[in-house]
Amino acid sequence: MRSKVNVVKDLAESAITGRALTIAGYDPSSGAGITADLQVFADHSVTGVSAVTALTVQSTKGVRRIEPVRGMLLRETLDCLGEDGPIAGVKIGMLATAEVVGVVAEFLRGAGISRERVVLDPVIRASSGAELLSAEGVERLVAELLPVVGWVTPNLDEAAGLLGERVAGRAGIPEQAYRLAELGGSGLNVVVTGGLLEPPDDFLRTVSGEERWFPGKRIEAPSTHGTGCAFSSALLCRLLLGDGPVEAVAGAKAWVVRRLEGEGHSF
Repeated sequence: MRSKVNVVKDLAESAITGRALTIAGYDPSSGAGITADLQVFADHSVTGVSAVTALTVQSTKGVRRIEPVRGMLLRETLDCLGEDGPIAGVKIGMLATAEVVGVVAEFLRGAGISRERVVLDPVIRASSGAELLSAEGVERLVAELLPVVGWVTPNLDEAAGLLGERVAGRAGIPEQAYRLAELGGSGLNVVVTGGLLEPPDDFLRTVSGEERWFPGKRIEAPSTHGTGCAFSSALLCRLLLGDGPVEAVAGAKAWVVRRLEGEGHSF
């Protein structure tokens, strides 16, 4: 019998033409950001490349300083990677500035990458509370990025921030997901992650209007820093491996749970 690792590898080789690109910040603790994304890609046997949006001084305990990358340098990096070979899908994380948001949106509009394989994790604040995207950046993200990505994966605070309103409880999540989907026009799937709920259930609204809750359970771990980052990266991998929306969300959630339970990782 073939091992699970070999099965995933075979799936990756048969389903993916090109590489997965992460556009995100650099976290020196590797709990989140590009180094964590690349590890998730590798765990799914997906080849990854990266473009850094910001350098940070941080650990699992919090963010001390952010140094954004200039928009021109990021654009050169993205163009260089695009010229080097096909990009199958994109995960977008921390963008840091409004300028960077605009650069990423412009790149996606001209890159020819299927919208269904672009996942946006709208990082606005760190788990420790540090601001990771300005108010102007959030406005540009809503106006320019939501219409060109196929997935957005906010937690409760981020969903409220994108909509410019207070955080909703569980009962308000389906309505918020609907309005977020409307902001993206046709073609935007929304996953509101439930890490701030009890129990931590996730909610999916698909492009077709299907709605589904994914039950969760609270897992004790040394740190949950980077959980949302890991989920969105795993979601992209599942999409690249050929999963439909429901299967991709379920698979990504299950992968994060296995990491938390099995390895005590900061994911």
